Amino acid sequence: MQNPPAAVDSAHPPCNGAADVTHEFALRFAVRHATLAPSSHNSQPWRFVSGADRVMLCADRLRALPVVDPYDRELVISCGAALFNLRVAIASLGMGYAITLFPSSTDPDLLAEIRLLRERVTAPELATLLNAIPERVTTRHPFSADPVDAMIEQHLMDAARAEGVEVACVSAAAPRNAVADLVAEADQQQFADPRFRRELAKWIHPRHTNDGMPVYAAGLGALLDFARPLVTSAIRTFDLGGGVAATHRELAAGSPLLLCIATGVDDAQAWLAAGQALERVLLLTTVHGLCVSYLNQPIEIATLRSRLAVLMGLERTDFPQLLLRIGRGTPDAASPRRPLEDVMS
Repeated sequence: MQNPPAAVDSAHPPCNGAADVTHEFALRFAVRHATLAPSSHNSQPWRFVSGADRVMLCADRLRALPVVDPYDRELVISCGAALFNLRVAIASLGMGYAITLFPSSTDPDLLAEIRLLRERVTAPELATLLNAIPERVTTRHPFSADPVDAMIEQHLMDAARAEGVEVACVSAAAPRNAVADLVAEADQQQFADPRFRRELAKWIHPRHTNDGMPVYAAGLGALLDFARPLVTSAIRTFDLGGGVAATHRELAAGSPLLLCIATGVDDAQAWLAAGQALERVLLLTTVHGLCVSYLNQPIEIATLRSRLAVLMGLERTDFPQLLLRIGRGTPDAASPRRPLEDVMS
């Protein structure tokens, strides 16, 4: 999951609210904010098709990650995060929306249809999160040891549950260390697979200008101190799992709060809900001045996923979907985004 660019290249909404907003402006405004959602490897796996008063959110399977995400679970989660940003942006315009999830029985790529409504505002409380969308970034540096306030932690959990998912947090040292060990184990397994290394290297390729990741996003900045083309070659060629595992284990163990989003079923509808919950939590952490990054490696390996659920205190029947570390730190630089014309038609 990657950072948004530093600014939104859309005009501010008119001062007089929904009465002065055209459907065309509203849709472009909403989609531009939707594209600032996080995505695995900054792959930005979404397309938007707009009509007179509606927009359709589609999965772009051409931007899938078949090794790390063979069932497109994380791809759909990323689209869910984009959907939540759409909701926030529309609410900020003083407009309402009606959402139909998976409206086509024949097109699995069509994830949602969002229709604009002028007669009422849907979820007006979401409008306060608008400014957090371009400010939200992923922070891969260590966090301070300062604990996350218990009221903020509860606020984050309530926000996730409002999107219909399960959520669990751990802050004590012992369970954090146990989860950190699991993250390190997952890192070593992933980097031992040459297919994983090739896929990762592809998204750090220097030809990427509007998508893809910087080297530090893969946890390799401290391990490889030379030009990016050589870094991608090293990732493809060598198993760097030991060093990455140590780095990520230290980050996980040293983070004051770990938060896991889970669902009771493991299907596309659950993934879409998890993505919306993720973005709601991320925007709230931004509002509270907190930083976040991802530790999804144990979820990406089937044999470790259930172990993570136990360590996080979830029900054995729950499916972990995302693992976040949360604390106070220095935000990383923003990651690039594709032009609106590339994702909206």
